[in-house]
Amino acid sequence: MNDKIYLDYAATTPLDEQVFEVMKPYFSQAFGNASSVHQFGQAAQKGVINARHQVAEFLNCQADEVIFISGATEGNNTVIKGIGGNKKLAEKIGAKPHIIISKIEHECILASSERLEKEGMAEVAFLPVNSEGLVEISELQKNIKPNTILVSIMYANNETGAVEPIEEIGQFLKKINQGREQKIYFHTDASQALNYLDCDVQKLGVDLLTLSGHKIYGPKGVGALFVRQGTPVARFMDGGEQEFKMRAGTHNTPGIVGLGAAISVLKQKNNVNSNIKQLRDKLINGVLKNIPQSFINGSLEKRLPNNANFRFEGVEGEAIIVALDLEGIAVSTGSACAARSLSPSHVLGAMGLTPSQSHSSVRFSLGCQTTDEQIEKVLEVLPKIIEKLRNLSGDLNESAKIKEKAKLPDDFGC
Repeated sequence: MNDKIYLDYAATTPLDEQVFEVMKPYFSQAFGNASSVHQFGQAAQKGVINARHQVAEFLNCQADEVIFISGATEGNNTVIKGIGGNKKLAEKIGAKPHIIISKIEHECILASSERLEKEGMAEVAFLPVNSEGLVEISELQKNIKPNTILVSIMYANNETGAVEPIEEIGQFLKKINQGREQKIYFHTDASQALNYLDCDVQKLGVDLLTLSGHKIYGPKGVGALFVRQGTPVARFMDGGEQEFKMRAGTHNTPGIVGLGAAISVLKQKNNVNSNIKQLRDKLINGVLKNIPQSFINGSLEKRLPNNANFRFEGVEGEAIIVALDLEGIAVSTGSACAARSLSPSHVLGAMGLTPSQSHSSVRFSLGCQTTDEQIEKVLEVLPKIIEKLRNLSGDLNESAKIKEKAKLPDDFGC
């Protein structure tokens, strides 16, 4: 695989070797159940406690405000259903709870909110974004109601890399809450942001924050949810009393230890992140210069330093992905969890792109192992691919031929 070029770090990242070394003992030596009182359990519990402190230090919160979960999807479901669908909170306010989310949220936020609305448990407002994919506080202000109890806005978008004004929203809600009987709780999904942005929950002014291990060179199947003390989140997983009675289930000790280690390693990556941005800028400049009718989707400035989401007029994005894959270059059209969907991107649609423009868009996301030589290779190969696909655009069967050549499995995707 050394000759392959991986440019889909927004979907998942490789496990850092340092992180893997820290995890190893918890598979075979300190393998006990972290809830057991004997020495085997205590050894595992030490790993969990240490990881909790590592996450808390990174987020600048108390250790007992960190809840270990299976990943961002579980965390986001817990927030939306645990506050928006909280019956005790609804009784307290004497009305159906009202929650506000943006139109560009991850599918798990959208689906959880839509389910609550469909079942009559909550009202949901879907905030629009501007052409750069950014939420505007004026729109948020217009949607606040007396029964609003939750605002959930992602920190950075997984498709376009757009960085939302989370700190400004936090300050705005703090002022609003001073004159309200019922506090509006503020949540952000920071899964994409952790590698590159300040996630100090005190500065951001959030009450809840979701993160996932596999986005930060940690293991898959583990994440964390910050819950500020006093925030009324209804228990989502019933059973045992793990995680301060917030999340039942045997601890994934190796994964939790790996998450803590990955969080700690993040502090060492400032120079690496600077290099990633330089390579990303080289990619953007090269594509826009050498490929006619190519465009960047979203803001050039308010975006993650590793993200480049392009639109190539007259070419199907999926055909580009397959053609690049045949050249050993891995990219995506957007969220890995929507990889099998034929629907146009809801994120790009919210930004004003037409379905045709959305279908012609491709996401390149760089990471720690991206090199200058790899970007050079992409800039050499991609213009030829786009030109060829445009020349063949009249042949309706061409995309099918390319996909057949790639021999993608039926269950390819999330």
